[in-house]
Amino acid sequence: MTERTAPGTDSIRIPDTADQAFDEQVVSARPEHGARDTRVIWLLLGATFVVFLNETIMSVAIPHLVVDLDITLSAAQWLTTAFMLTMAVVIPITGFLLQRFPTRPIFGTAMTLFSAGTLLAALAPGFEVLLGARIVQATGTAIMMPLLMTSLMTLVAPSDRGRFMGRVSIVMSVAPAIGPAMSGLILNYFGWRYMFWFVLPFAVTMLVIGLRRVRNIGETRVFPIDAVSVVISAIGFGGLVYGLSLVGGVVSGRSPGDATAMWISLAAGALGITAFIVRQVLLQRSDRALLDLRTFRTRNFAVSIALMAVMMAALFGTIILLPIYLQDVAGLEPLATGLLVLPGGLVMGLLGPTVGRLYDRVGPTPLLVPGSIVVSAVLWSLTLVTESTPPWMILIAHVALSTALAFMFTPLFTSALGSVEPHLYSHASATVGTLQQVAGAAGTALFITVMTATAASAQAAGTAEIAAQAAGVRNAFLVGAILSLFAIVGSTLVRRPADMAKGAAEGVPAH
Repeated sequence: MTERTAPGTDSIRIPDTADQAFDEQVVSARPEHGARDTRVIWLLLGATFVVFLNETIMSVAIPHLVVDLDITLSAAQWLTTAFMLTMAVVIPITGFLLQRFPTRPIFGTAMTLFSAGTLLAALAPGFEVLLGARIVQATGTAIMMPLLMTSLMTLVAPSDRGRFMGRVSIVMSVAPAIGPAMSGLILNYFGWRYMFWFVLPFAVTMLVIGLRRVRNIGETRVFPIDAVSVVISAIGFGGLVYGLSLVGGVVSGRSPGDATAMWISLAAGALGITAFIVRQVLLQRSDRALLDLRTFRTRNFAVSIALMAVMMAALFGTIILLPIYLQDVAGLEPLATGLLVLPGGLVMGLLGPTVGRLYDRVGPTPLLVPGSIVVSAVLWSLTLVTESTPPWMILIAHVALSTALAFMFTPLFTSALGSVEPHLYSHASATVGTLQQVAGAAGTALFITVMTATAASAQAAGTAEIAAQAAGVRNAFLVGAILSLFAIVGSTLVRRPADMAKGAAEGVPAH
């Protein structure tokens, strides 16, 4: 028989025969989060900020690594691709890990892996060791966001979740935004190894404090991992993300030899994900799924996830497209490019807590609808850029887009996770994390494919290279703008979860 441990207890054992009854007992018995729980959440936020900062820190260092390690550009790109692939493979497994093992060991494992990978990267004598170090880092990173989300949903009262989830957006937005700018500054004065030496003390500090302060929260269940699910998950999500990462190079003609690998990877990914879904549906009947898909039975979760996918695709597509435009068309230096897109990331993150408090007061619709309209308006405006568009206009557009996305991500995360039953929190968090990776890869592939195809066609017709590149950027943003129209419709369908609505109606005070 599978057993559960009630959140915050060590002695109450509850049979795994009535998930709904267990959830009701957990919710009714859950104490209001006090100062200790708040400290735990802040610690998890800080640790997640550190690991997410590392995710984008390598982008500016690629040219330096090519020279210093005497490797090709395509090999250096694997330092980013391998990180992304590892995240896509590990995140779906975290739904099982967070239900099977207590919080403190999971936190310790994640931060130990990340710290060890960071130290190994700083000391790496060559490319192969550095690549392995990035994979170790990514394994720890993949665990942290689902752990943070699940802990937040378990500890925080429903009426306060928007405010706390707004703080998560700081991690999601600010850390990746300042990564390239920070690495650019470090590379101007030091070598690439110092990017890792800079991060390492913060990672070790978070690990030491966390092992002392993080307590075991939530429920645990003793059940074996399904090895078949792990394998087909790795094939499915890893194959899909890798295939999508090859699309830009194949379409642009930079890597025509990757066409076969791209199609094989995409096909393997599609088949693997299909097999994974079928197996999870079968396993969840006995409550043994690696990633429980019963979360999608909740309409609000399904709608929120779909809308989140569109926004993630638009965000990642824009993140990859704007630097290309600013450097290849507008002629800015890499450091100036990083600094120009930095304000948008900062605005998105810093607005998170404010948006979260608004969500707790008014719910998702008054935030999502205006946010989606502004996102669409900005994307449509970016379809007008030319080779002579001044950079300050791009800055304004990026800040406006980031502001609008800030009004969307916090309500979407909070509504999606708050809609599922408590025993599915870990699976819902893992689903959100997996979606981020897949939607980000899909958005990047889509925008790059449209841009390169349009630019190649324009050049073949006699258009100058820079003008052709600008035309490619315009068409890529046109695709994003069309997708954004569906987001406007979807934003009207998201509802506040029932437990949040009840808390607001009863006037539950904020903490």
